[in-house]
Amino acid sequence: MKNYIKKTALSILIGGSLFMTGCSNFLDESDPSNLSPDSYYTLPEHADAAVYAAYARARFIGSGAGIFSANFQMLDAPTGTAATATAQNSDLNNLLGLVYDGDNLHVRQFWTGAYRVIAQANLALDKIPGIPNMDEAIRARTLGEAAFMRAWSYFYIVRLWGDVPLITKPQTPTSPDFYPKRTSTDSVYAQIVADLKMAEAAGLPWMDASGRVGLAAIKTELAKVYLTMAGYPLNKGAEYYRLAADKAKEVLDYAAANSSELNLFNTYNDLHSVTNNNKVEHLFEVQYLADIEGNPMQSLMLPNNSLTKNISAMGSGVGSSIPTPSFYDSYKKFEPKDKRTDEQQFFFTSYFVDGKGDPFKLDRPYIFKHFDIAAHGKPGSPGTGRSNLNIPQIRFAETLLIYAEAQNQADGNPNVDAYTALNRVRGRAGLDPLSGLTKDAFEAAVWRERWHEFSYEGITWFDMVRLRKVYNEDNNGFDNFVGHVNKNSGAALAEKHLLFPLPIQEMRNNPNLRPQNPGYGS
Repeated sequence: MKNYIKKTALSILIGGSLFMTGCSNFLDESDPSNLSPDSYYTLPEHADAAVYAAYARARFIGSGAGIFSANFQMLDAPTGTAATATAQNSDLNNLLGLVYDGDNLHVRQFWTGAYRVIAQANLALDKIPGIPNMDEAIRARTLGEAAFMRAWSYFYIVRLWGDVPLITKPQTPTSPDFYPKRTSTDSVYAQIVADLKMAEAAGLPWMDASGRVGLAAIKTELAKVYLTMAGYPLNKGAEYYRLAADKAKEVLDYAAANSSELNLFNTYNDLHSVTNNNKVEHLFEVQYLADIEGNPMQSLMLPNNSLTKNISAMGSGVGSSIPTPSFYDSYKKFEPKDKRTDEQQFFFTSYFVDGKGDPFKLDRPYIFKHFDIAAHGKPGSPGTGRSNLNIPQIRFAETLLIYAEAQNQADGNPNVDAYTALNRVRGRAGLDPLSGLTKDAFEAAVWRERWHEFSYEGITWFDMVRLRKVYNEDNNGFDNFVGHVNKNSGAALAEKHLLFPLPIQEMRNNPNLRPQNPGYGS
């Protein structure tokens, strides 16, 4: 049984017990920002509480966005790889049809949620340095965690909206920048890099099974930032591809010497096993605990409740997020050995009545890579009806493919290590190893693996934007972003879709955010 930190801000303030162990999670934490910062940040223990609150706020990713939908679907819906079996959420339908605007609930909540993480991180970064009688190593570690969370949030925000307010201090109504203007994309990226370098130097362990961030995640995130800066919209090119490759290689080298700690999982079932939360391949995840907030993906990705039989101990589902037929078919259409569309790998077309009974054929493929078997049940193991499964954010598989893509771009051809990295991801999928490819052919091979390996993990959209390319399920190639037609809706991507619209409500509250991003009106 794992030991987790469990505490409340009130018990700290009244001198109660700080550390308690048991089947819990550090997210069982009262938000210290609900108390006065001047009275709260006075004990060394408050630094941990401040950081835990920032981690907890990251759960906006899975927060509900109206009927039968959640915020994380905003990143899948415009890609053309996702559809819905219910079509009852107008905001999700607009995202799927590429007709969304700044009134979209998902857009508004993603903006608000990410800035709430930043607000908590800013508070921690501002107050922790002044806490007296604190061990300096612990102070550095907690500041590093807060810096990572701020960078993680800004990385989402800058890729979605471009020029955005860059806020690095706690705000009050009397703050001079309480109504901030937008900051250049380049400057936001500079802050992200600075924060990640601060986190990298904070003395954190490589991995942390409690869910706190470690070096493997920090270095991979920094490599991913460099990779993004090398492409659109900054176009920093070869120098940043080199930075990305070198940073990812640091993680690969550590993994080679510590393979039991950091590695690919052997099977895809390991990816969505609760016992593997925060371990091995999962470098960083959004944390869930059923007693506080259960994993929100489970009902959304269950088959629609119009089916005649229930397949889960958790009750009926809504089928809100499903693969498009063309994307589902593309796995084996061009690589017939691909295991990822084998039954109950990344997808499933059958399960068991009530999660434990007779086999039951579903009406279409559904997404299985986030399926919590412990919660839903299986023959011989009835489901708990409660999901503690985390939502992945950074996986070691991505470290491998970041290195492969960046090294090939930096050097003009793939080296042995790049082939090894790519072929490890392909090998787990049962695909033949590649060799002897040109620079361009290798690049396309990496991109295809990214589309197929990271589907429905909030990654594909950002690949589309930084590459200005979209995977074509008909020919296994890549189309230009502008003009590509999503098969799920028949709608074409336009120049305006490279950025999301700013939330209208935010622009009403803060006129300094104007003008709206191009193509979305005023």
